[in-house]
This record gives sequence, C-alpha cells and structure tokens, in this order.
Amino acid sequence: MQVKGNLRKMRVALEDGKAKYHMRFFDVLESSEEVYMNELVGQEIKLSWDNKIHCVVTGKSIKKTYGEGMSFDAWRTSPMSVESIVRPELSRIHEGIALRDKKWEEEHHNKPHYVYLSLTSDVKVGVTRETNIPSRWIDQGAVRAIKLAYTPYRQLAGLIEVSLKDYMADKTNWRNMLKNAHDDSVDLEDLKDQVIDWMDEEYHGFISDDDEVTHIEYPVIEYPIKVVSMKFEKLPVIEGELMGIKGQYLIFDNGRVINIRSQAGYEVTLEF
Repeated sequence: MQVKGNLRKMRVALEDGKAKYHMRFFDVLESSEEVYMNELVGQEIKLSWDNKIHCVVTGKSIKKTYGEGMSFDAWRTSPMSVESIVRPELSRIHEGIALRDKKWEEEHHNKPHYVYLSLTSDVKVGVTRETNIPSRWIDQGAVRAIKLAYTPYRQLAGLIEVSLKDYMADKTNWRNMLKNAHDDSVDLEDLKDQVIDWMDEEYHGFISDDDEVTHIEYPVIEYPIKVVSMKFEKLPVIEGELMGIKGQYLIFDNGRVINIRSQAGYEVTLEF
C-alpha cells in the first residue's frame, strides 16, 4: 500500500496503558489520510521524500523549516511559535496582555494547565495544557507520569516549573529515551511528596490531589543499543524493518531513528 502527503506530528492516544500512533498526511494544509502505525511494527516500510516542503501555517513551498514545519516568516509571526510555548513563565494573557495573538493565547494559554513529573530518560518536570494529558507524555516518550500541580493559566504553571529547575531537569535526553534507558526504581508518588517540600509555599495551594501514576507501554519490538538519527535532507529514502515507535520517533532496524515531528511539512510517500 502507498500513502502520500505532507507530514505532521503523529496523532497519539493511550488505550489500556498502551500508546497508539496514527501517522497523519495532509494535502498541503488539508487533512487527507491517516495510517495506524502500531500495525506496521515488525514490518518492512519505506519513506520517500520528493524534495518538497510546504509551510504548515501558510502552505507555501519552502526550502527549509523553522520550528515545526514553518516558513521563516510564519515562525516569526505565528502564535504557534510564540515564546511562551517554550517558556510558559513568560505568558501574560491572563492579564489581558498578548505576546503575539490575543485570541490564540486566550484559547491555548489562558486555560487550566498541569505541572507534571514524568520519567523519560530521567525524571523531568514539565508543563502542559489540561487537554494535552496524556498525549504530551506520549509525545515525549515518558514511561510513567504523575500530576504535580493544577493552575488556572499557563504563566503560573511555568513559574512553578522554573522554581524546580534547580532540583530536576526540564528536558529529555532523547537518545536515552529511545534506548529505554531509565531508572525503573523511581517511585513518582514518593518523589511528588519530596518535590512539594522543595516548592515555595505560595504554590502549595495548587498541588494536585490526583496521585495516580500513569504507566505507558510503547509498541517496540527491540530498543536500539546505539541510536543513529536520520533526516530526509541527508537520506531522502528511509526503509527497513520498523522495530518500534516511541515519543514521536519511528525506530528502524540497526538503531536508526527518525523524528516525525521534526519533519512536519515534508511531502513524503509511505509504502508498506
């Protein structure tokens, strides 16, 4: 079978503790088809890039992407690349002050957010909108996660995250994540109690009462020992046995991996 279109990050879901993946294809800006990727693990697949990229915001043909599939102009002006996405503590939309696009920031940042702890390569602290759980955890390749704090708007969640950066990372070591290298003895519920002690008292009123630890299994036959990253610019045809999917990465045989999220906007043919 053959499916062609412009890529976006894979759509993810959690069902009975297992991560489910759908690869999405667009006709430039219009959604066209989806392929359920879990069923392809263990099979030979082929991805071919035809040297075409379309901006995911404007649809115009571009030679290089910025952010996740944007043209340089879109990256400079689109609310999808506003600085408060990467640094939530900068958001001020709850004060009525927009950094870039008031309507978009009201819809996405002036909404309830969670601060969470997740086990990826190590334990990290992160921030996401309430509606992005558990998809955010799957996107980053977390094997376990717990809610730490619940806030009415993004900036407050960001301030809590910043206050904890001296104690734990806010980034994932993606190579170790793909190797499934992590300390499996970590107890997130116990760690949450410890983290609360590290937090400033002004944030204690936002601690989440939900202590459930979410466990996530990924469709992986074999994790790589050594990770070899691939991109279409250097390798326009990628083929081989699909050994698994974790985070937003396809894992091929011989430790080869490709981050589908980073290839957003690329016009690709999938054969399987």
